[in-house]
Amino acid sequence: MTTDLRHYDVIVSPVITEKSTMASEFNQVVFNVAKKATKPEIKAAIEALFGVKVMAVNTLVRKGKVKRFRGTIGRQGDVKKAVVTLADGQSIDVATGL
Repeated sequence: MTTDLRHYDVIVSPVITEKSTMASEFNQVVFNVAKKATKPEIKAAIEALFGVKVMAVNTLVRKGKVKRFRGTIGRQGDVKKAVVTLADGQSIDVATGL
């Protein structure tokens, strides 16, 4: 199975937090994605890379925070996340990787 290399540009990393672990009980997986990625692109990338059937994709943009380090003010970048709902019986093990 050959995967298109642009799929790797769409999916940045899996999100492994307490909240995303709880979402896995409802057949959902959370990924950080490229800021310009659209829902159809995200769906195609997940289906091609992991070989699963995607039912829905919900996206959100978390705005970057202002942080201070030794008195210097810096700003974190914005992060786009995708909550991917899988079909019944499908699963992705995000702990292992590609």
